[in-house]
Amino acid sequence: MTATDVSTSSTPAVSERTAAHIEATERYAAHNYHPLPVVLAEGDGAWVVDVDGKRYLDCLAGYSALNFGHSNERLVAVAREQLGRLTLTSRAFFNDKLSGFAEALCRLTGKDMILPMNSGAEAVETAIKVSRKWGYEVKGVPAGQATIITMEGNFHGRTTTIVSFSDDEVATSGYAPFTTGFRGVKYGDIEAVASAIDETTVAVLFEPIQGEGGVVMPPEGFLRDLRALCTERNVLMVADEIQSGLARSGRTFACDHEDVVPDIYIMGKALGGGIYPVSAIAADREVMDVITPGSHGSTFGGNPLAAAIGTEVVAMLEEGTFQARSAEIGAQLEAGFGRLVGKGLSDVRVRGAWAGIDIDPTLMSGRQMSEALMARGILAKDTHGSTVRFAPPLVASDEDVAGLVAAVTEIVAAG
Repeated sequence: MTATDVSTSSTPAVSERTAAHIEATERYAAHNYHPLPVVLAEGDGAWVVDVDGKRYLDCLAGYSALNFGHSNERLVAVAREQLGRLTLTSRAFFNDKLSGFAEALCRLTGKDMILPMNSGAEAVETAIKVSRKWGYEVKGVPAGQATIITMEGNFHGRTTTIVSFSDDEVATSGYAPFTTGFRGVKYGDIEAVASAIDETTVAVLFEPIQGEGGVVMPPEGFLRDLRALCTERNVLMVADEIQSGLARSGRTFACDHEDVVPDIYIMGKALGGGIYPVSAIAADREVMDVITPGSHGSTFGGNPLAAAIGTEVVAMLEEGTFQARSAEIGAQLEAGFGRLVGKGLSDVRVRGAWAGIDIDPTLMSGRQMSEALMARGILAKDTHGSTVRFAPPLVASDEDVAGLVAAVTEIVAAG
């Protein structure tokens, strides 16, 4: 193979075949991402293969959408069977898969009802709409005055409304004017939340773990205190578990680590098993009943294919094996990366099979770490300068995880 530099002198050399795919993508697709120069073609379990036949350990797992691994046999079998029967009816009609999915997801969350959508951002938008409508119709907030408290450093999606309460300049620059009605407070600061609540507040929207921020966790006890505060002040506690939920953190939901149940769960990513976009919110009837025919909808939300896959995902989670495996991976990651603090890493944060490492910025950037890992057959994603996130599929073996730790150790030692 002939090595070709596809863009700049700092870009790792790639084959002509890889370069051709990258060049065509860059020419015809908008540049809203900055991918590593690898073109993937196949996936199985925790591993993927590029167009040149090189194998990589996938330590991003589609931002936790692939918790159950690539080409999971159970999920692929369900999807194939449903593909040959019925894929879409629209919600103008009932279908024979939605009822089972709704019942299963209610059982998993302990809630009365779900509202199915497609992408995570759609689910967040749905939770915002439900919270506001509940505020007007149930709490009695004056029309047009509902406010929602959000957290600094959040990432909930890319729609105009969602970036309205983001403090990421890259996500917000050039997209104003923004949607009003949001109040940002310091993440994990219960006193700041309490001070921000007034008679117009309908909800507190938060991530139990901030994934985009680099697997950032609030102080111990914050979720319990937030639950008590929301109950006391008659405000909905809305947990965005799109990345942190469905076994990623070592429990079914990240809120489970403090035995807290929010008023609304927001789910996505792994709910579709990495096969199909499936998202949903779950809440009790007194909250969800504000949604009436015509007040919200989605052409694809709750379609038979999505419902069939989502039902199987719930069945897999109810077995508990993925949560247990996530906790095992987390223990291995914490032990391995913990030894590197002060030896190239300035901080390590681990919760289940989810880790964020902060690299000494004088050593290298997160992008440079990601490129060095790619050269060693491991795929990961940087964020915020010198931070790198790891979220391997929960089917990764002990050997796979050991290989990741060894690679990071080698890279920081080399400087």
